[in-house]
Amino acid sequence: MAKATKKQALGRGLSALLQDPDNDIKSVKDKNADKVIGNIVELDIECIEVNPFQPRTNFSEESLRELASSIKELGIIQPITVRKLDFNSYQLVSGERRFRASKLIGLKTIPAYIRIANDQESLEMALVENIQRQDLDPIEIALSYQRLIDEINLTQEQMSERVGKKRSTIANYLRLLKLDPIIQTGMRDGFISMGHGRAIINIEDTTIQLDIYEKILSDKLSVRETENMVRNFNETQEVKTTSKKEKESNEDAPKYIKKGINTFSEYFGHKIDVKVSKNGKGKITIPFHSEEDFNRIKKLVESAK
Repeated sequence: MAKATKKQALGRGLSALLQDPDNDIKSVKDKNADKVIGNIVELDIECIEVNPFQPRTNFSEESLRELASSIKELGIIQPITVRKLDFNSYQLVSGERRFRASKLIGLKTIPAYIRIANDQESLEMALVENIQRQDLDPIEIALSYQRLIDEINLTQEQMSERVGKKRSTIANYLRLLKLDPIIQTGMRDGFISMGHGRAIINIEDTTIQLDIYEKILSDKLSVRETENMVRNFNETQEVKTTSKKEKESNEDAPKYIKKGINTFSEYFGHKIDVKVSKNGKGKITIPFHSEEDFNRIKKLVESAK
């Protein structure tokens, strides 16, 4: 909590620098420009205009309301990025959904990264330097990588060269941003580790992600235990999906197959899967659940000779 308060105080301090008309920061060479580049600044939301060249023009109202609710509950996890146009005047570079959702709930200020004239190289240096710090949490590092992609247009290979990290390492950090915002916040606050997050990200359904996250907290699960839980869940889902596909396959089968399936199933004591191609050729699958079960089916076949 102290860490978050410190960042907010820093943002307010930088905001005061930008309110001085006699020392307006217009380029990287201006006084205090180095304090703005790469840092989070609290900006008056009314001083920001949307980018008229934004390719995305349709925003789902329901999606914006959900994001607004999340921001109201957790705050803005990833600040927006703006370009300085003039004194106390800014234009959105990225984060329009966050910007619109923040206005929806009546926020007066919003955390932002500010781009100023000729700051491309300086911003890249600031971000790369920031990634090298030892006190960053995994989400902060992931957000810095994402900014290098969005704002500097670096590929993962180029980032690998800049920061001296393997491409796979960078990819693992970026994947964390697909986690539910609540889980991202939990990682930033130190409730779970990056290892926990990397395990949870293998679950696509965010509702299940949150269920596992709560289980980690309540039962104090280790990373290994979390990985096992996720693996078991995915294996169970795979079995359900396979069963569903088999059922759909049998339902689409010709009438003579449908009539014969029950006969096979009753004889072997298992639900038999039959697949038929368009040319009439097919395959019958007989499952077994143990060595004893296999031997039982074998005896049935031998006795039928």
